[in-house]
Amino acid sequence: MRKVVVKVGNVEIGHDGEIIIQTMCNTPTADIEATYKQCKSLYSKGAQIIRVTTQGPKEVKSLQQIKDMLLKDGISVPLVADVHFSYNVAHLAAKIAHKVRINPGNFAKDHKTARKEFSNLVTICKEHGTSIRIGVNHGSLGEHNTQKYGNTPEGMAEVAFEWIKMAQEFDFDQIIISLKASNPLVMTKAYRILYDKMLDDGVLYPLHLGVTEAGNGEEGRIKSALGLATLLKDGIGSTIRVSLTEPPENELPVARIIADYFSGNPKMVKSNLPKDYFCNSYQEFIIKAACDYGPLLLDKELDDISIKAYINGAEVGKEQMERFVDNLMQGARRRFTKPEYIACPGCGRTLYNLEEVFKQVKERTSHLVGYNIAVMGCIVNGPGEMADADYGYVGEGKGKVSIYRGNTPVYRSVPQDEAIDKLLELIEQDARNRVFLPRNG
Repeated sequence: MRKVVVKVGNVEIGHDGEIIIQTMCNTPTADIEATYKQCKSLYSKGAQIIRVTTQGPKEVKSLQQIKDMLLKDGISVPLVADVHFSYNVAHLAAKIAHKVRINPGNFAKDHKTARKEFSNLVTICKEHGTSIRIGVNHGSLGEHNTQKYGNTPEGMAEVAFEWIKMAQEFDFDQIIISLKASNPLVMTKAYRILYDKMLDDGVLYPLHLGVTEAGNGEEGRIKSALGLATLLKDGIGSTIRVSLTEPPENELPVARIIADYFSGNPKMVKSNLPKDYFCNSYQEFIIKAACDYGPLLLDKELDDISIKAYINGAEVGKEQMERFVDNLMQGARRRFTKPEYIACPGCGRTLYNLEEVFKQVKERTSHLVGYNIAVMGCIVNGPGEMADADYGYVGEGKGKVSIYRGNTPVYRSVPQDEAIDKLLELIEQDARNRVFLPRNG
């Protein structure tokens, strides 16, 4: 078995027992000063790799300036260019970024062009020492791939493996693979299928893990922890990102707790499960308990849990513990006691206050038990990647929003100050007419 180690700037990914943590800027990359300052902040808080939005040539030029400014400060943190819908931009970015993230679902409109331009991208990456993340996302596999494989975990794995074989054909092994979904069941199944396919093929490439659009607060942390732990406990995964609809600085301590929990010694969660947790913070407790119990709940090896927790010696109260268990059960898709939310973390493409809007949507839809509601920053990660949502609020442009039923837009160009009302109006109208029932109901 050959295990590939991939270099991303001065960081190596793929060493046994080592988990690299990363995050993504939510500033517009064209705002050089803001992105530079955020990169510095994220690096100081423990980010080992930082991804930035790279929509076009303007952002590629900005990325070069940001990289130079950081190097001038003695900061050589690897920068990843996040590219969608343009292989030309990927080609430009590969000359500057340490790694380029591409999405097979939107790299090119047809597969013949995708093969040709991926080959060209590989040539540039070889010349400049740049690695590639082949980032497959549930719901945005592209027409060629969904027609061939279906929008399923199996389809996600097949798409990734097809691109792995293309990279092998072009004699390039500096690739990292991700198979992200907002549903931990879909996400973990896709990674497991691909991991087994790589084992059968005799070459293991590093896997970048993440529960995408996990949301915020306790729910987002628990959903991320249990999804990542389900794979990390089996030694699957070399680098992680916790995607929260919060400032990116908030993702790093969560990722660090998870990485430290599994680095060098993956937990065998089937035995010796702790019944009592003694932690320094409530966040530490919910993450560690989700890492221990979440995988067993997700894989249906356990039906419920009964534990106690002590934060700096004080026992966590009954009501708070019940809330944690409810969030864990819902994150593991075992019991739904409130709405399920999909929300992207936001990035330089987001043109509205995503964090504030998401809080308002949660407040005003909290009564809709069983519904799955998405709040997405833009069309790139919007209609496709909210594949599990019953309804969606998707940023369309400055001050404008689209309201979706499933993957179908019902209202377009809704003024932002009217959009939540319009979302609720659609849900209530559908409920009265029994047009659409929640998938988790």
